[in-house]
Amino acid sequence: MIIPEALLERIERIEQELEPRFHDIARIAFQNQNKVLNAFQNARIGSHHFQTTSGYGYHDPGREALEQVFATVFKAEAALVRQQLVSGTHAIACAILGNLGPGDELLIASGPPYETLFGVLGIPEDCVSAVSTSSVVSTTGAFTVRIVPLSSDCSLDLSAICRAITSRTRLVAFQRSCGYSERHSFSIAELQQAFQAVKTNHPELSIFVDNCYGEFVAGEEPLEVGADLLAGSLIKNPGGCLVPSGGYIVGRTDLVEHAAERLYAPKIGGAIGPSLINPQLFFQGFFEAPHRVGEMLKGALLTAALFEAAGFRVAPQVYEPRGDVIQKIYFKSAPDLIRFCRAIQETSPIESDVIPEPAPMPGYQHHVIMGGGTFISGATSEFSADAPIAPPYIAFLQGGLSYTQIKVSIARIFTRYYWSPTSLE
Repeated sequence: MIIPEALLERIERIEQELEPRFHDIARIAFQNQNKVLNAFQNARIGSHHFQTTSGYGYHDPGREALEQVFATVFKAEAALVRQQLVSGTHAIACAILGNLGPGDELLIASGPPYETLFGVLGIPEDCVSAVSTSSVVSTTGAFTVRIVPLSSDCSLDLSAICRAITSRTRLVAFQRSCGYSERHSFSIAELQQAFQAVKTNHPELSIFVDNCYGEFVAGEEPLEVGADLLAGSLIKNPGGCLVPSGGYIVGRTDLVEHAAERLYAPKIGGAIGPSLINPQLFFQGFFEAPHRVGEMLKGALLTAALFEAAGFRVAPQVYEPRGDVIQKIYFKSAPDLIRFCRAIQETSPIESDVIPEPAPMPGYQHHVIMGGGTFISGATSEFSADAPIAPPYIAFLQGGLSYTQIKVSIARIFTRYYWSPTSLE
């Protein structure tokens, strides 16, 4: 495809304007890369850690070393990094369900969670509208779930969170990323304020964070500012676009072990779990993750600037702070939204000839369209976009193997669908 010279010149001007932001991203990537390198060297990672194991997976040296690296980087007492965790939702479910018992209460302090957790936690499907005015109560049979609404400006309502805590509350949960919602993704500073508000009066409570899409976006992770437990997916940020599957749980030793017992079996926990896939990919992907996340953030900024210049509503806007790698783009109708997601597929290196269609997805209320031909199936660490087919018709764009790939893909999409000599004036 020939990209118009005028479009390339406009992109270059935008890049020049974004240079200060790119510099900030590079600084954070450098800081995080140094942190990861220190962890690898302290753990004395060698080629002998790249051997696979089978069967029960007892005393797997590669797995144990990888978990040591994760624990060091995230400033955790312990880590569970497993191929048997197949998604972020799976890791989050093990972390939460493993640490609640009969009569306990889970308090979700950041508004409705990601839709795939509704069924896991017994949350009614209509909670998104109901929670805007009051807490939603759900009883799974073993424990109770309550959701604290966000403030009117979609920020964390610290006073409401503190008022909602009861004698039965055992776990206070926060979702760092926006999910399929219009709220912003929470920064480390915002989370720290909330953690302090909870811990000031209730130091005995454990704080859990769904860390998906937020890893390495900032110089600190939630455990460093007061959280007790984190979980996420390895086919998102921390997999560095190389890890083929898996998830992680990091935090306080007892909480991590309870999650491991939920994944495997009580009293066995993290002692089992073979490395069936070459562990080298897991080590190398995590090592590359800080750089990859920096590339994703630069690509998100360029995309936001181009679409905003073309008259689209975007969030976050170019100069707003970012809590994760997701870029939201608003469209006027379902056909416009679908066309954009198909355009993402068209510019992909894999299955570019496939036409995505909206379809029902397990755990989602609405039909969802997913665009992005990725080397790893479903990897949102790679350049991709997905969206529920429902107003206000938002495409959630994320990932990228490199800034260059994102730049080429967006330029191609503009050339075919959105470019005219006056479209970016």
